Amino acid sequence: MAARRYPFDAGAAVAALRRSDPELARAIDTFGPFAMRRRAMRTPFEALLRAIVYQQLSGRAAGAIHARVLALFEDGRPTARVLAEMSDEALRATGLSRAKTAAARDLAEKTVARIVPGGRALRDMSDDEIVARLVQVRGVGRWTVEMLLMSHLARPDVLPATDLGIRRGFARIQGLEELPEPADLLAHGERWRPWRTVASWYLWRAADLTAGIPED
Repeated sequence: MAARRYPFDAGAAVAALRRSDPELARAIDTFGPFAMRRRAMRTPFEALLRAIVYQQLSGRAAGAIHARVLALFEDGRPTARVLAEMSDEALRATGLSRAKTAAARDLAEKTVARIVPGGRALRDMSDDEIVARLVQVRGVGRWTVEMLLMSHLARPDVLPATDLGIRRGFARIQGLEELPEPADLLAHGERWRPWRTVASWYLWRAADLTAGIPED
């Protein structure tokens, strides 16, 4: 599905982050305007199924398995009720591991039971409510939900503090020799509210930068 821009004022977000954090401001100078792209989402079930398939795999391998999973459904559009009726053998034949097959089945069952909300209900929930609800699904942890909040729901104030890239980027812009603990990163990130998603994008960019962030 096509990527879309975020629905908030990115310019205002970047300006606020500049004022709140001089080190992050240097990263902003290095990487320019905020350019994260959001993914369109038909249903939370579909987005989470994709997340489960992609866990701990390279993009190419995960993409091939995901394509085979989608091919099990009419028009390539997965639904919880159809998946719940599939055999483990059919799911495993796509390349899913036993653990991911169990996670996909649990996702389907919890979607049918409305533990996993529909898209409209999800958009009306707070970030914390969404995390609490979705981590009940087997194989779906807080990080996975945070990625959904950021990339699908376009929530502006998410900081995935356990993410290795986020921690590496923070260490780089702060000139730290060791990776920060998630609790310390969250404490520092309080100054980035309500734009921690935007700050996270710059941390990811910093983690990818081999030359480092220029000093004053």
